[in-house]
Amino acid sequence: MSIHQDAAAFADAVKRALSQPAVSAAPEDQLKTPAKQFIESVGARLGRRMQTPTEVSPVQGAGGRPDIGVVADGLLCGYVELKRPGLGADPTRLRGEQNRSQWAKFRALPNLVYTDGNAWTLFRAGERAASVRIADDLPASGAAGLDGGAVGRLGALLQDFLTWEPVVPHEPQDLARFLAPLAHLLREEVHTAVRQDGTYIANLAAEWRAYLFPDADDNRFADAYAQTLTYAMLLARVSGAENLEPDAAADALDRGNGLLAQTLRLLAQRDARREIDLGFGPLKRALEALDPRDFLERAGRDPWLYFYEDFLAAYDRDLRNAYGVYYTPQEVVRCQVNLVSDLLRRRFNKRYAFADEGVTFIDPAVGTGTYPLVAIDHALELARERGGEGAIAGCATQLANNLFGFEILVGPYAVAHLRIGQRLKDAGAELPDGRLRVYLADTLDSPNEHPAGLVTAMGRKLVEERERARRVKAEQDILVCLGNPPYDRQQIAPDDAETRRKGGWVREGDAETPRPILEDFLAPVRAAGQAVHLKNVYNDYVYFWRWALWKLFERQDGRGIVSFITASSYLVGPGFAGMREEMRRAFDELWLIDLGGDNRGARRSENVFAIQTPVAVAVGVRIGNGDRDTPARVRYAQVEGTRAAKLARLAGIGKPDDVAWRDCPDGWGDRFLPVGTGDYFAWPALTDVFPWQHSGVQFKRSWPISHDAQTLTERWKFLLKKLPEERAVVFVETRDRKIDRIYDDGLPGSNATSLYRCNDNNKNII
Repeated sequence: MSIHQDAAAFADAVKRALSQPAVSAAPEDQLKTPAKQFIESVGARLGRRMQTPTEVSPVQGAGGRPDIGVVADGLLCGYVELKRPGLGADPTRLRGEQNRSQWAKFRALPNLVYTDGNAWTLFRAGERAASVRIADDLPASGAAGLDGGAVGRLGALLQDFLTWEPVVPHEPQDLARFLAPLAHLLREEVHTAVRQDGTYIANLAAEWRAYLFPDADDNRFADAYAQTLTYAMLLARVSGAENLEPDAAADALDRGNGLLAQTLRLLAQRDARREIDLGFGPLKRALEALDPRDFLERAGRDPWLYFYEDFLAAYDRDLRNAYGVYYTPQEVVRCQVNLVSDLLRRRFNKRYAFADEGVTFIDPAVGTGTYPLVAIDHALELARERGGEGAIAGCATQLANNLFGFEILVGPYAVAHLRIGQRLKDAGAELPDGRLRVYLADTLDSPNEHPAGLVTAMGRKLVEERERARRVKAEQDILVCLGNPPYDRQQIAPDDAETRRKGGWVREGDAETPRPILEDFLAPVRAAGQAVHLKNVYNDYVYFWRWALWKLFERQDGRGIVSFITASSYLVGPGFAGMREEMRRAFDELWLIDLGGDNRGARRSENVFAIQTPVAVAVGVRIGNGDRDTPARVRYAQVEGTRAAKLARLAGIGKPDDVAWRDCPDGWGDRFLPVGTGDYFAWPALTDVFPWQHSGVQFKRSWPISHDAQTLTERWKFLLKKLPEERAVVFVETRDRKIDRIYDDGLPGSNATSLYRCNDNNKNII
């Protein structure tokens, strides 16, 4: 048969199906059988072995799935979404919330056809590849209404659709951006399934919380699921696996990352995959088309250096911001490693620095392994200089024993294992117990609580991972803690009982620690009558600082070094006086390099990261048991200029003596800034003259703020269109503002421009 004969048979079948008044099915459902037969016939003419299962999701309200899946020669080829004849095949013009949300989801699919029978459109990852209209009204005219020329073009469209092969980019950045929307689609499928009681995915989420992350909500589980499958299959493919069925992929991973392999087996069981197959199938097909040899050859020495940051920027920019996933410039990392190494050699008599016996070091937010890798390279170079090539293997083995790390996100955890493990093995290292001591764990989880309940065989490795991480927190001596922990300030209304408060055990404590250790940062500020400023302290980087001080100087007695690059708000903020006091008590000496980088204020400064928050490097050391009643000597330096100039300056720092430091005052809560000279600095502070302070008017929600008035108008209309019971959620209610109440106008008769922030000309709704 020719395409014209196939199309004629399809057209007549559509006419018969939709002309039966006794049939109560929706018109698009009546298109299914004719469309399936048409596609199968065209595929058979092309020599393809065709299957066209109709998509019936085992999950209710799954946000929609395309009506027909198309499998050619045993491989997933694409999907067909049917619409009622007359609606057309342009999803961007279809009305209704269901159609809009459906297209928002389907647009990630790499090979998708929309059709109402009359019109056909082929989409590739949301981009229109081809479109044709073969008739005006098939249900009325059947084959007699076909446009012969258009039918020929439809044949070409369907041939393109049915012979599709994934075109997978092999440059690391392009591959990361290619995989991100597929992983995002998988996450959406998981998120829908996990919210329904009794689904297999919901049961897996319960196991995930029981075995590994007790505080993981549905959003975090869906994200962990999507990233686990994405990175497990990617790394299995790079390791040489051709078949990425979960069991086969897990077998390929077992040798290098047993936890990731077992996690893949647990999460990707057959019953679970049935519930999220729309997301799983295209991802698996795409990764199987990746040529691992070509990818590795093009990428060079370290294909994973920027990979995860690029992936997360395309996958979920908000998640990237929340977890602080920004690539740390090598100049920053080397500066910190150099300063710590110099202290280890001069103050602790550790000749090989990080590779010396007893120099256990941890990165509590290890990411993709940047800090451990630089520390490894630094130590191996020292060994080569002092002991020759023969010293390298032993040094690498000692490094493997010294190194510890925690990472909460599955994607970077998997990449870190690959990068660090390969670097150590290339140097001849033998890994302790056959694995790296980098754990998939939340640093801020309790060091006291053991996993509870019965453990299935599938979940045993997850429980073992969590318990190993807990023992590191509770029992393992650590000499050095360094890295770039996340910084994100959480703002929650006082009456918001739903949002999960960040900070974990550090902020909330547990049965063995009823007074949370964060209180040591908070209590001095309350005692000084400055509690109004404490809202600024609830920031991820503050929790990590408190954890590091506890781990090195409270959980274990004695000496140690902490070096972080974080937001610099703790240097001067009044709410951080307690944090500064605790740091002065914990350390003997503290060096601070203020890198600026404020892109919000009036005096803007280029940042070494792609963020707007100013940052600073800190290196603190305690040599002996410490004297908590004698404040540390605090020294400060500021690095100014362009981003390039700042990085060049950091690259030139090999030891503390390479920097011109200025001493800071030694009052417990004094700012980490040198005292200025001149009359200005002798004047009383404004806060001393006006001791009562208040935050003033606050929006408590971001939607009334935008760069343009038109966007605000659209948001306001969106709110008004919602049902009364939905408006509270869209409005973002707080204790003081409810959607069903009337409030006095705070600015009666005023149309004055109001700035969102000082020097910020955003428009806003008041």
